[in-house]
Amino acid sequence: MSNLQTLHKVVDLATRRRDDALTALGQAQRELQAAQAQMNQLRNYADEALQRWAQRSTTGGVDANLLHHHRQFMEKITHAIEFQQAVQRSREEVVERVQAQVYAAERDVAGLRKYAERKQQAIEHRAMRQEQKATDEMALTIHLRQALSAAHGARS
Repeated sequence: MSNLQTLHKVVDLATRRRDDALTALGQAQRELQAAQAQMNQLRNYADEALQRWAQRSTTGGVDANLLHHHRQFMEKITHAIEFQQAVQRSREEVVERVQAQVYAAERDVAGLRKYAERKQQAIEHRAMRQEQKATDEMALTIHLRQALSAAHGARS
């Protein structure tokens, strides 16, 4: 296997690694969106519960038992929101980390492709120089033969 073929295989591997990182990024972004949606649901639910409580408290009396249950419920919702905030932060960190991996993989692919392109150009340039050298040598040989032939013809 030539060096250029090996280099193309390395570029292919780097491209696959980049594609895998992009797939992981997509998954991490979907998980973050799901965490954000869950957070929105919890906040909306808490807001609705507070609105219902405000309406209930203005329309009539509230006994101590009902107040106790409402406070327990709101504590549970608050705990769920705090937990979901931690989940969301974790998902954001994963997205940032995977995004950095995608950027690094993109740089690797771009650098390897550029290097492979320069190598290919160098090979093509060497081949053109060799072809030009062969053409020059053939022209010189033809010219020398013609000169010898002319010199022999002039003697005879």
